Amino acid sequence: MDLVTILLCIFLPPVAVALKHGIGLQLLLNILLTLLGWIPGMIHAFLVAK
Repeated sequence: MDLVTILLCIFLPPVAVALKHGIGLQLLLNILLTLLGWIPGMIHAFLVAK
């Protein structure tokens, strides 16, 4: 992962997932996790974007 992806995973998890996978199930799941709590959304973004 490059620095931009890492920063996006930390500050804007849904954007990082959208850039990697586009609009789909992973993005919707990440938005849901981010709304439930920022940490779960961030962890999911790191797992998906690697």
